[in-house]
Amino acid sequence: MRVYILTDLEGVTGVTLWRQTGPTHREAYLEARRLLMADISAVVDGCVDGGATRVTVLDGHGCPYNMLPELMHPAAEYICGKGFPRGWGMEEGYDLGMQVGAHAMCRTANGVLCHTQNHTTDARYFYHGREMGEIAQGALEMGHFGVPCVFVSGDDAACREARDFLGEHCVTVAVKKGFGRQCASLLAPARTGALLRAGAREAMQRAHLVPPMVLPLPIPARVETLLEPVDDDVPASQIAALPHRVREGVCATALDIYSF
Repeated sequence: MRVYILTDLEGVTGVTLWRQTGPTHREAYLEARRLLMADISAVVDGCVDGGATRVTVLDGHGCPYNMLPELMHPAAEYICGKGFPRGWGMEEGYDLGMQVGAHAMCRTANGVLCHTQNHTTDARYFYHGREMGEIAQGALEMGHFGVPCVFVSGDDAACREARDFLGEHCVTVAVKKGFGRQCASLLAPARTGALLRAGAREAMQRAHLVPPMVLPLPIPARVETLLEPVDDDVPASQIAALPHRVREGVCATALDIYSF
């Protein structure tokens, strides 16, 4: 079984502040990267337990290099850097996909670090009239290649969102519970590591139960964004009242979503 893992940073064990998600605050960001590598290792362990023959990990947080090579699981290969290939390398062929460190879409109630693509512009994406966040976007990218997304980890809001889009058979592991956009009840890494490993192992057995996520083509798309970006600590209620712009178009395939 060949496994493709898409990663992000906001939904990782122990991450709850914007300052942890980028290099401006070096110590906080470095600690978040270590936590990311621990979550990845636990999931890769679960994949290997479940019979994975190949595990590829994509560095999906846009900094653009978040991996710590010395902490990468030896059973995994990984893709990092700028200018990812169209399709993120999935054209090489994979049997199932996973998302590690995922977060809920923009304006999700009590979603830890919730946003879609750009957290400073209140960006909201709609396809066929339905709002979708990065979990659905990643699953659609996988679905283009016939790959089902069978596992998602993140906060409890991200897990609810994953089940809403991907169905009840998608395995979800909540590593924290949100009380606000930058506040959460967190589980210790030793505990989440065991949960992530067990969840990934279970997901390996569920590939046949979760269909690839696809949308009818072409895909009508709309994105709403603020006219001007805002600081991290501006309340959501204030952000929603600020002026926004709307752009509409059509995506020929799911591979066009990220360039729209």
